[in-house]
This record gives sequence, structure tokens and C-alpha cells, in this order.
Amino acid sequence: MTVSVIIPTYNRPKFIQEAIESVKAQTFRNFEIIVIQDAKGRGPAWARNQGAAEAKGKYIAFLDSDDLWERKKLEKQLDLLEKNRSFKICYTNEKWIRDGEHLNQMKKHKKYHGWIFEKCLPLCIISASSILMEREVFHDLGGFDESLPVCEDYDLWLRMALKYPIGFLDEKLIVKRGGHPDQLSRKYWGMDRFRIRALQKLLRMDISEEQRKLVMDELKKKCEVLIAGSWKRGKYFRWLRYKLKSIMLLK
Repeated sequence: MTVSVIIPTYNRPKFIQEAIESVKAQTFRNFEIIVIQDAKGRGPAWARNQGAAEAKGKYIAFLDSDDLWERKKLEKQLDLLEKNRSFKICYTNEKWIRDGEHLNQMKKHKKYHGWIFEKCLPLCIISASSILMEREVFHDLGGFDESLPVCEDYDLWLRMALKYPIGFLDEKLIVKRGGHPDQLSRKYWGMDRFRIRALQKLLRMDISEEQRKLVMDELKKKCEVLIAGSWKRGKYFRWLRYKLKSIMLLK
């Protein structure tokens, strides 16, 4: 078995069927599909980790149940990894559709190739549905952090980018569909709250002084965003929490 495709889902019967069909339509055929039904709502980190524990392939790929793959997605990624043996991981560009309309990506969503840790700090530039990695890499990193209800991918990609160069295939080989009411990004206010937790974890790791400074600078930026947002929404205890955190970071 070459690739294990892990699809987490939570009460999305129409989407999940379309996602599975997009995998079955792949030009590369040596794969298994592992669907994890998160019946108890434990979150995408738990579901993906469960799938990875069952995986038998040399490589792991993830596909969110509301996303789709283009037919040559696996074929082209495996070709890139075969021709560039220094990479154990690669991801692709993506198409965005919201409420049936195509969207253009903003400059901040630009993708990068190689040692991209610094580029991953501001936001999650790697889509989970686009990544293909060696299974051993996933287990080496300890998988997704199940304590994070969202931004678990941001957390893992940061830890990954610290240890591994990441290949980028600049072709739009996945389709990200947004706008539906059950998206996790709509459920949680202030997504930077969870990115801050991921960044704080990095400070407890063995990182260089240069990397530590980059993380601290990003933490300060995210605290400022939450300070402004908390005050605007009248969440004054939360405002105070991030104000104090920001002051501590300046010391």
C-alpha cells in the first residue's frame, strides 16, 4: 500500500460522498481510504489521529470532507517526491469556492517551498487536504494536538516546518469549499486564541534564538489583534487577559 487517505467527517453525508468519489477518481490507484466518523464531536485532530493510527501506507494524505481532489493530485505529488528525495512532505496550491462562487487568494495566502517555518507563522498557508507526507514523519511529530479544537493544522505544520523542508507543487489540485454553516471557523471567535497556544508550545521546544525571536514577534502581533477584538466586542476580561500577556511578552 502506497497512500493512506484519511477523511474525517461529522454529519456531512452529501459532502463525504463527493469527497470519496474524488479520491476514487484519482489516476494513481494504489491507495486505501479511511473514513473516520466523529460521532461525538471530538474534533478534526482526534479524527485524523485515529485515521493515521489505522493507516498502512508509506504515505498519509488527508482530505477534509467538504473538500475535493483533482484527478492527478496524488500522481503529481508522488512524482515530485520521487524526483526530490530530500523531501518527505509536499503540498499543493488550491482552488477556493464559497457559496458556489470562485474566490481569488489574497497575497497573505501565498505558498512557499523548502524551509518555510517563518512563512508559516502568520497563518495556516498549508491546507490539510493538500498535504502528502511519509507516515513516519507524522508519527515522529506526534500527530495533531487534540487539545486544540481548531488551528490544530497550524500547530502541526509549524512543528513540521521546524524539522523538515516542505515541497510545494504550484498547481491547484484541491478544491476547498466554504460558506456552509457548520464550518469550524464560524464556530469559534478569535481564531488567534488557538494560534497563540500553538506558538507558546514552540517556545518550550529546542529552537534557535532567531526562531524564538520570530515566534515572540508573531505572538505580540496576535495578542494585539485579540486585544482590539475583545474590546470591540465588550469582552473585557478577555481583553485584560491578552493585554497582560502582551505586556509580559515585552519584558
